[in-house]
Amino acid sequence: MKRFKSWSLLLLSIIMVFTLAACGGGGGNGSSTAESPGGGSSSEGTDNTKEGTVSTEKIELSFWSLGTTNYEDLAKEYTKEHPNITFKFQNTSDQTAHHNNLTTALSAGSGAPDIFQLEIAFMERYINNQDKFYNLYDLGAKDLESNYLEWKWKQATSVDGSFQLGLPTDIGPTVVYYRTDLAEQAGLPTDPDGFSAAIDSWDKFASVGKDFTSKTGKPFADLTDLVYNGVRDQSPDQIYFNKEDGSFIGDTNPQVRKAYDFTVKGIQEGWIGNWILWSPEWQKAINDGDFGVMLGPAWIAGTIRNAKDTAGKWQIAQLPEGAGNWGGSFLTLPKEGKHSKEAFEFISWVLNKDNQLKSFKDSGLFPSIPAVYSEPSFTEEKDEFFGGQVISEAYAKSAERIKPVYYGPLHDQTDTIIKNALKNVLEKKADPQKEWESAMKQIKTLVDRS
Repeated sequence: MKRFKSWSLLLLSIIMVFTLAACGGGGGNGSSTAESPGGGSSSEGTDNTKEGTVSTEKIELSFWSLGTTNYEDLAKEYTKEHPNITFKFQNTSDQTAHHNNLTTALSAGSGAPDIFQLEIAFMERYINNQDKFYNLYDLGAKDLESNYLEWKWKQATSVDGSFQLGLPTDIGPTVVYYRTDLAEQAGLPTDPDGFSAAIDSWDKFASVGKDFTSKTGKPFADLTDLVYNGVRDQSPDQIYFNKEDGSFIGDTNPQVRKAYDFTVKGIQEGWIGNWILWSPEWQKAINDGDFGVMLGPAWIAGTIRNAKDTAGKWQIAQLPEGAGNWGGSFLTLPKEGKHSKEAFEFISWVLNKDNQLKSFKDSGLFPSIPAVYSEPSFTEEKDEFFGGQVISEAYAKSAERIKPVYYGPLHDQTDTIIKNALKNVLEKKADPQKEWESAMKQIKTLVDRS
């Protein structure tokens, strides 16, 4: 499969359905203009924006944002300090429509915004069509690179390292959410450090899972997809596709097979539940305490919080053997924008350390700048829903364990095929090896046709 595709072929991707959940959620449709008269002051602290010549030219920057953020509020702060810069926002919580609208605009050569929030699940749609975006390295991004988590920054960097598509916003480090009451019932440690130590290898995780189910009569882990993700995302460097030429490597990547076999083990030993992610039955199981652990990103805590009856019964431990990431986005500058300098200065400011801390506190966007993790206001707040734990520290610990990984343009479709194979093993008692072989055949056919 050729890694680089023409822009015309990119239009075909509009019909693709992406299944990754948005980190953050919420947000309404429509547009609004964030304008404030002069006066007031911006937040104190480190500002990534380079000093330049003050301009009085009246400039309105269009900004297509995604999900729940505090970027409109921050834009109003920015306008107070830069009265000539105003913003027009268009916000949506529909990831697919959001990115399809940009693809259409870029293909037509008109209608794209000055600033576009790009979700990581859609990165491969655009990273190989760099002519449609400003290279942020040309605008001064090299000076900011060291501020951000290395693996996060590289998600928006071309393979040869010469092009930077976007500045990192939030991230979705994965952790183990566990029920302390059920852990105690199974004779497990209930404190985060003790629970993490009890499951600090995947072999120990499986052993604990089997024992937990035997003692409580309940599945240890909630569902196959999240268990598979937990192991899969620890693949070093690349998962299903070679980042150099785009060729399929999922059939030979030992971490992919390890994730598949480990999930099969959980199915066959009975410690993985039979719920479907996002289903009402799964959400009811969360509330009813029908399983012991959930392997998920920082933003999935919002789903757990919806189970109000479980307040105080959850805490957060670390994944065995490493960590992974699910979700997060970037701020990019489509080339249709005529004010790249001003747009870059704004996104550098809105994503600096102080403002990422604000975005975390206001909107739950977990910071991609590790310097935030040592801020007192970040580390001192206990969360009573999670048993009084400082959950920001748990997420930060996971974030700093993540390694850079390449996904590839067919990651989601490939992932779905493998998870369907696991579903057949779970629900139909299908032969795991035959399902694996069938999945690999389907994926190779998909790759050949792409």
